[in-house]
Amino acid sequence: MKLKNEFWAFIPARSGSKAILNKNIKKLNKLPLIAYSILAAKKNKNIKNIVFSSDSLDYYKIAKKYAPLIFHRRSKRISGDNSGDFEVFKDFIDSRIRNNETLPKYFVHLRPTTPLRKNIIINKAINFFEKNSHNYSALKSINKMSSTSYKTFRIKNKKLCSILEKNFNMDEYNKPRSNFEITYKANGIVDIYKSENIINGFLLGKKVVPFVVNFFNSDIDTYEDFEIVKQFIKTKKFKI
Repeated sequence: MKLKNEFWAFIPARSGSKAILNKNIKKLNKLPLIAYSILAAKKNKNIKNIVFSSDSLDYYKIAKKYAPLIFHRRSKRISGDNSGDFEVFKDFIDSRIRNNETLPKYFVHLRPTTPLRKNIIINKAINFFEKNSHNYSALKSINKMSSTSYKTFRIKNKKLCSILEKNFNMDEYNKPRSNFEITYKANGIVDIYKSENIINGFLLGKKVVPFVVNFFNSDIDTYEDFEIVKQFIKTKKFKI
């Protein structure tokens, strides 16, 4: 299948959230949570289509009020707590191929649980990846961790162990933070994948370019997160 040289937004929103009931449609100030990602995609001139992926027809009815959408009605099989991103993207692509429908070269993954993303950030990611896609398999947004991962632990056989290195000398832990490498974590603000890679069986690949975003991390997983983001929007007068 020939892929169009386009970027499509992909917004996944399953209905079975546990920590916050119906989290993806819960009102964040005056808008349901999913609306922030949909409107960000709608306002972005580099994004040609918006795919809304959900197991819930009710969610889709709410979502389509904010932009024209391609609806991916996913099955319960790929809508559970343990369902991964790859399975969801692959299911959508497979359905398009079966029906001989258009697919883009690139997908811009916009998670509803990270609502505070500005257009300038999405554009920067798209423009960079478009120019450098031949060098990389995917793009993943990250931010610098406030404390290095070298100072984090796991417990094994009732003993503290480094989470990163098997034979880490525990006395090294007490050295100043500046002695250790800076570490980063994924923030879910904007990731970019290639359709051809998903067709071939993987999402990210081995050449993932880091896209560092130094912005308020708005990942929502708990009611406390919800209130923090709500206050941020009010006090900072955030606009997409």
